[in-house]
Amino acid sequence: MKSSSKYNLTGILIAASILEVLFWLLFGMVVLLVMDAVPGLRIDKPELWWLFLLGPLMFLFFWISIWSKNRRLDRFGESSLLSSLITELSSVNTAIKYMLWRLAAAFLVLALINPQLGSKMAEAKVKGIDIIVALDVSNSMMAEDLSPNRLVSANRAISKMLEKLQGDRVGIIVFAGQAFVQLPITSDYAAGKLFLSTIDTDVVPVQGTDIGAAIDLSMKSFSEDSPAQKAIVIITDGENHEADAVVAAQEAAEQGIRVFTIGMGSPDGTPIPQYNGETRTGFKKDQEGNIVVSKLNESMLREIAKAGKGTYIRASNAEVGLEPLLAELNQIEKTDMGTVAYAEYEDRFQIFLALALLCLVLEFFLGNQKGRVAKRFKLFDR
Repeated sequence: MKSSSKYNLTGILIAASILEVLFWLLFGMVVLLVMDAVPGLRIDKPELWWLFLLGPLMFLFFWISIWSKNRRLDRFGESSLLSSLITELSSVNTAIKYMLWRLAAAFLVLALINPQLGSKMAEAKVKGIDIIVALDVSNSMMAEDLSPNRLVSANRAISKMLEKLQGDRVGIIVFAGQAFVQLPITSDYAAGKLFLSTIDTDVVPVQGTDIGAAIDLSMKSFSEDSPAQKAIVIITDGENHEADAVVAAQEAAEQGIRVFTIGMGSPDGTPIPQYNGETRTGFKKDQEGNIVVSKLNESMLREIAKAGKGTYIRASNAEVGLEPLLAELNQIEKTDMGTVAYAEYEDRFQIFLALALLCLVLEFFLGNQKGRVAKRFKLFDR
């Protein structure tokens, strides 16, 4: 017979394992049922779901702590001596205390992700500007002086910009040797992200870099009826093969359209990799067999931005110019863009915070010693 002055490790392990399995089964069922049965339910911070995966670690730490306490009791003295000195310990109560801690942790995570319920529809006036993003998709944008390459880095920056815009309308133009409208100007940022996912160097059949054509098409893509202020954002490495980019930027400025440029790459230059599928086969070479080195043409991009009464921003691995660009765009006077309807959501984290607190209070008042109920569970307390 094991001393009642020590914990029954086997019993606690069995009890805690059963409770852990039951927790995940019940938790999964409740989440599925609630998400399906409650209309208007949304999660404010779904990126924090992963915190639930830390729960099983509590089980491991709990069992190690109980094992460690038993080891210390073994070193303290013989079982007969411990029985006379220490009150009988309840493995049942210990398992219940663990489950209360486990539930408290789960409720705290639920409070953090903050389930919300839509209560009513509301309308709000929005102000903004019209923005055309002109993205260079020439082969030189595959250079890897920005990670993983210039084009992917630019794509990510545009996607993040769409997440941070409020009330502005956005259009996307892709260009190389020619320019094409990829997304007509819209306030549907989700559509913008969808179109971004389809952009690569093959969407424009003619290679080269004609920034002037991109600016001209951008000016034509703005709605003539829109009273909003207008801006063009050119994202490129600046290796312009035509001479009309600065003139086009001046014409845009004369029409009240500001032109901003973001430089992608390094002035020192880097080779342009070539791939067969996902396998690199080498680097792009010219007709004489020399490796082509693509360099960021900052002087050109500065001239374009100056002519367009905008700003030049150089991208880096740490910052693709997103924050400085948004700061510049936010300084442009906003125009009323109408009203939008949206659902007002009410936070429900308070419920789960209260449940977590309740579990912790119950755990605090539940002792480690045997009670009348605990003594009946012979499997765990013997």
